[in-house]
Amino acid sequence: MSKLLKLSLRNCKLEGIVPDLSGIPGLRYLDLSQNQLSGSIPSSKLSANITTIDLSNNTINGSIPYNFSGLPYLQTLSLRNNWLSGFIPSTIWKNMTFSADAKLKLDFRNNLLSDISGSLDPPSNVTMMLQGNPVCDRANQLNITPFCGPENEEGATDSLSNSNNSCQPQSCPLSDHFEYVPASPLNCFCAAPFGVGLQLRSPSISDFPPYRLQFEVYMTSNLGLELYQLSIDSILWVNGPRLRMYLKIFPQVNDSNEFNESQIQRIANQFATFAIPGNDTFGPYDLLNFTLQGPYSNFFLPPLKTGISKGAVAGIVLGAISCAAVLILVIILVFLKMKPRSQHEVPRDQSIMKIPVKIKGVKGFSFNEMQMATCSFGISRQVGQGGYGKVYKGILTDGTVVAIKRAQQGSLQGESEFYTEIELLSRLHHRNLVSLLGYCDEEDEQMLVYEFMPNGSLHDLLSAGSKESLSFGRRLHIALDAAKGILYLHSEADPPVIHRDIKANNILLDSKFTAKVSDFGISRLAPVADASGIATAHVTTGVKGTPGYLDPEYVSTHKLTEKSDVYSLGIVFLELLTGMQPISRGRHIVCEVNAACQSGLMLSIIDQSMGQYPSECSKRFMALAVQCCQVEQEARPSMLEVVRELENIAALLPQSEAIPLELEASSSGMSRSALSSVYSGKNSHVSMDFPGSDLVSGVIPTIRPR
Repeated sequence: MSKLLKLSLRNCKLEGIVPDLSGIPGLRYLDLSQNQLSGSIPSSKLSANITTIDLSNNTINGSIPYNFSGLPYLQTLSLRNNWLSGFIPSTIWKNMTFSADAKLKLDFRNNLLSDISGSLDPPSNVTMMLQGNPVCDRANQLNITPFCGPENEEGATDSLSNSNNSCQPQSCPLSDHFEYVPASPLNCFCAAPFGVGLQLRSPSISDFPPYRLQFEVYMTSNLGLELYQLSIDSILWVNGPRLRMYLKIFPQVNDSNEFNESQIQRIANQFATFAIPGNDTFGPYDLLNFTLQGPYSNFFLPPLKTGISKGAVAGIVLGAISCAAVLILVIILVFLKMKPRSQHEVPRDQSIMKIPVKIKGVKGFSFNEMQMATCSFGISRQVGQGGYGKVYKGILTDGTVVAIKRAQQGSLQGESEFYTEIELLSRLHHRNLVSLLGYCDEEDEQMLVYEFMPNGSLHDLLSAGSKESLSFGRRLHIALDAAKGILYLHSEADPPVIHRDIKANNILLDSKFTAKVSDFGISRLAPVADASGIATAHVTTGVKGTPGYLDPEYVSTHKLTEKSDVYSLGIVFLELLTGMQPISRGRHIVCEVNAACQSGLMLSIIDQSMGQYPSECSKRFMALAVQCCQVEQEARPSMLEVVRELENIAALLPQSEAIPLELEASSSGMSRSALSSVYSGKNSHVSMDFPGSDLVSGVIPTIRPR
């Protein structure tokens, strides 16, 4: 709690007494309004950094304590709509040094306050509201009429512009959207501003003007601008509370009086990719819009529109729902991890259950063989580590190079997952699935032996040190490989399989960068038809998977379908396109992408490390990824439709980026001539609609009676 800056539990149906929060030294913002808190307000001193205290709309009684005095940064104290009685303190603003812009708002409306302690003579910076209290019945007698009068309306837009009135208007071509730079070191410098609409999502203040200079320094230092280049034109507080503002950014005085397109693009990219770090006072921000007028009207970024289209509204709503679903998912997973471990866990020093029968096609290795293959599990042979345990590079006695996954005590993957993976992989065979070569189940050890993948995982490949060599064509190739592997699980495995943990860490790459799906420890068999030919559409199961990749509908309903894998693969597609993590800075990648796309800045979030790429291909790939990540399962394409669209995008690649044609027919039985027609583009139709009968696929599922 020592690092807590803002505590907002508004309208959470909290009951009991008002908590003592004096032990939180950095607390700046406290909102416990609209609950059922009772009792008196603690008299202990709150953090000296606090700016806002809102305890309104509760059932708090007793008197207003004097501990609210001497808080130097206090901007708002709201205690309205409670049962407070006794005296109105007249010392809250004492010992406070108010700057020209600083204000203090004291809202004591609708309580049972009946008297004042001393005389109420606050400075002009202080606003006090006492309406609805018995003390106002004696307003004239106590000389407090100004505090008991009509209530002022709140929420108006405040203009913060500092235009230079000493400059001649005719000297600046206002008709071309040029303006005098308000704080320019060069007198009457006229330039064209670049407009940016922002919303501070969770500021730790309730009054902005005293923090204006601090905000300007914070923003310009992160944008690489001089302080005078930023002008805050207006602000507006909205429900949340959130602070909307309109910024004007001007070119430097020693440059031209207008930006060039690359300068605009640089500034816009910093806002759109959320490269500006969060701030304790101002919190995270949302990008609302860009305004390009005058000399910028023909630039790449779209000008501000006067209204939002229905499609944009729908996209924003879906993005908000997706963010909410991710938040719910994170909370659920936190609670699941907080549960005590099962009493039935087997200690490491006890003998674990052995695999009861031999599994065809999978070799059982002894512990000694595994020890020899890995040089006694030496650290030089370790190539990875996860929740299950460590992964080692091993060399068998016949010279075969393998990857050995060794379980460790307290691993996330238990015995059931160990046997599930062996049983599934023993009968799943596809060029885009990692092959299981064997296992070890002795000496209280659990180990799985796989084919070795020398290029590691997709997660490793997308890391900062590896992105230089990952071109758009190779990324598309990886996406198509992974999609084909999952399509095999959904359509050709008998019975079909839902992977349930598709993520970049579970997509591995061989020496030729062929992608293969791995880790089937928590996979589930898909529903199959019974004797009457009827099959359920889903599997009802407890939620398992990785935060950031989990299907929000599966999280909320516990109903697992093939479309859950589609969602997870869509997140992987977004990672391939943007280079971002699924969850970063508290924001989900779907939210980031939706925000950029709604602002017309899709290209600004494309991973620049991939170099040049075909614009049409990237747009179609992004559109496919976004469709895979729809909140509702029915809105997502099937895996077959995903493969078809990826193949059509691949057919559009220029020769230098083209995905190499596989000379062997796929496991689906497709002929070489059919494959050739796919990759030559014959009979293919380019469409932004993914589910279309005119799309050609290189993977045709075999239909077997079940």
